[in-house]
Amino acid sequence: MDLFQIILLALIQGLTEFLPISSSAHLALAPVIMGVEDQGLAFDISVHLGSLLAVILYFRKELSRMTADTAGHYLLRHDPTQYSKLGMAIIIATLPIILFGGLKTLLDIEFRSPVLIAWMSILFGLLLWWADTKPRRYREMDEILIRDALIIGLFQVLAILPGTSRSGITMTAALMLGFTRTAASHFSFLLAVPTILMSAAVVVLDIIKADAKLDTTAMLIGAVFSFIFAYLAIHWFLKLVERTGMLPYIIYRVLLGVILLYIFL
Repeated sequence: MDLFQIILLALIQGLTEFLPISSSAHLALAPVIMGVEDQGLAFDISVHLGSLLAVILYFRKELSRMTADTAGHYLLRHDPTQYSKLGMAIIIATLPIILFGGLKTLLDIEFRSPVLIAWMSILFGLLLWWADTKPRRYREMDEILIRDALIIGLFQVLAILPGTSRSGITMTAALMLGFTRTAASHFSFLLAVPTILMSAAVVVLDIIKADAKLDTTAMLIGAVFSFIFAYLAIHWFLKLVERTGMLPYIIYRVLLGVILLYIFL
């Protein structure tokens, strides 16, 4: 890949990982639209790791406190805190994707097509619109219950369908449960940490077993730029989401789906 393609793919990943528009779909579509060879799974993982580092750095204080308080409460029997409750909620929400995540590889191979991406983009975009416009109870993140975490986690499993969007479907679930847009987004971003980490670990093991040749320079550059773009996306999304709502992303998803159906059907 040339430098322009590397930076463009890093931009796509960095912006779309945390916006509710599906990063995996855009990474799959990019080489098709650009008319170039697919960048490969190893590069996709490198830019995902760049995004992962961005969310870890952005929420470093919260993640540190959450880890310490969760370990302190459940291992050392310390009194529970809002951070230990949040930590357990993240663990519970991660369990469904651990159980069903193995289906993702099969779906990526068998069903990863522009037409499926189009329908998923439209369908789950409209579901996000419904969740964002329904009356909410304005719940904040410190009010999350184990039941809420499990429901959000079960919805996250739907993200194994290309075009669904992991962040989009988890935000949709949280909005349906009555959380504010900021709280729904915040929880979705925190949930990305174990989810991306586990997905990356599985693929890295597959790459090691396959003994594939890697373009480490392209992977490093992609990870760096993905980190920068993802950090900016998180910052500005949280800053603007209560003001703009989800409508801009819903319109984008529906338009993207319609255009893909027009081109590929």
